[in-house]
Amino acid sequence: MTHLLLVEDDEVIRDAVQAVLVRYGYHVSTAPDGLTGLETFHEERPDLLLLDVMLPDLDGIGLCRRVRETSLVPILMMSARGDGLDVVSGLEAGADDYIVKPVESAVLVARIRALLRRASFPPQTPLTGEAGRPGSADAGSVLTFGDVEINPDALEVRRAGQPVALTPTELRLLLEFAANPGIVLERGVLLRNVWEHAWDGDSRVVDLHVQRLRVKIGAEHIETVRGFGYKLRR
Repeated sequence: MTHLLLVEDDEVIRDAVQAVLVRYGYHVSTAPDGLTGLETFHEERPDLLLLDVMLPDLDGIGLCRRVRETSLVPILMMSARGDGLDVVSGLEAGADDYIVKPVESAVLVARIRALLRRASFPPQTPLTGEAGRPGSADAGSVLTFGDVEINPDALEVRRAGQPVALTPTELRLLLEFAANPGIVLERGVLLRNVWEHAWDGDSRVVDLHVQRLRVKIGAEHIETVRGFGYKLRR
């Protein structure tokens, strides 16, 4: 049974969300504040974290950062405001996605399922081409983009020979770029293919993840095409 950790200080919301998720077949642990949530995370090692932004003792942003120091577990942030500060801060802290409260049960579960699928491998994005050529891959081959090497079978990324630690969402995003080298990918396309949002959604999710990916693999590898989207340089 998939294990979720819900960190929410409002008891009514916490109990209601837990009941919904249990009804959908998840095992759900809960915590009423950030410090308890961090302790529960280290003790129980859940498969996904669902964090409220506004928490006592240690807020959701700080909790997200602390978790990211040691883990690549999927993280979904919840915000009652949905303003730019919450969204940007949560994504910069390492969250994979965010959702604005109140939210319909079916929408919440759909977003959780999408996150869990992104964390499960092998990915579904096909990588085709002639083995050994830069920006191409066959079974058992490695894609090369400058000093970045991507092994889609081993799910390993190296930069200048050193391993790069990517979250599942970051890795999916990089594989989506690698499957389309030199091709401009619109933000809506990336939202649908990587985040599995059926709607175009908030492009800040894409922008912040591209920003994080650039820090890890080198800004020179991903080019911004203003007014359109991004592309991976061959």
